Amino acid sequence: MTVSENEPLAPDTAPPGPTAAVRARVLRRVWANPLGKVGVVLLLIVITAGVFAPVLAPHPPAEVHFSMPFQNPGTVGFALGTDDLGRDILSRVLYGTRASLAVGALAVLCAVGVGVPMGLLAGYWRWLDTVLSRVTDVLLAFPFVMIAVGLTAIYGGGLTQAAIALGIAQVPVMMRVVRAETLRLKETDFVSAARAMHAGPVRILGEHILPNALAPIIVQATVIMPTAVLGEAILSFLGLGIKPPAPSLGIMLSDAQQYLMRTAWPGIFPGVALLLICLGFNLFGDALRDALDPKTSR
Repeated sequence: MTVSENEPLAPDTAPPGPTAAVRARVLRRVWANPLGKVGVVLLLIVITAGVFAPVLAPHPPAEVHFSMPFQNPGTVGFALGTDDLGRDILSRVLYGTRASLAVGALAVLCAVGVGVPMGLLAGYWRWLDTVLSRVTDVLLAFPFVMIAVGLTAIYGGGLTQAAIALGIAQVPVMMRVVRAETLRLKETDFVSAARAMHAGPVRILGEHILPNALAPIIVQATVIMPTAVLGEAILSFLGLGIKPPAPSLGIMLSDAQQYLMRTAWPGIFPGVALLLICLGFNLFGDALRDALDPKTSR
């Protein structure tokens, strides 16, 4: 029996996409993991601090109090003390966390938006794989921080420029993950059945391969996020990221290093904020990977 090219593809050609029940089961597995539970709690804390920074901050982040520099934590009106210019450390940490999360989110969007299509194309068409894989091999030969520093040095600093530079630096890793998953999925029975029913490459990639490759893409995104946050801190520390007087955890660390012999508080608190952000995403990503892995969830 022949199938018309205009006839819709049978609904059972590919396995069903993730339903609400499947998503709920994955979230329950993440929450059942003790380390995953810690990661979720940390993420809730840092995301709440970043999103509601304008409400939670007791002072504007750039407001100076020249008569109150280097106040210790617990000072009335300054819960975490002040820096060399008398600026409230708590307010600057909250706004710096907000900036770090924004840069990380933009970097993830950039890496996913560029790396996923490249991985799909390289995995499905072998002739494209030869070209794209050689390009990514060259990029992977350099540390991502070196690529990010080079791009920001060329195009200038700032939140958006830093995010784009960090996202582009992570494109080769995302492309490799999606390419490997595409190579595996295109040999499965449901993709072969779609080809037999005259489904085109775009339809196969969009309706069959991409939905079934979402799990490793999401896990890789949780890995890119803390890497981008640390990358932003490094760029800002070097003066290539967010520009003062805008608050950034990296700028706070850079400003605090020259006063470490006098007081360490201006450098401790932004460092702890960076630690909590990266630890939360890493623990959540590990738990999510285990929850999505059929071997460990069986």
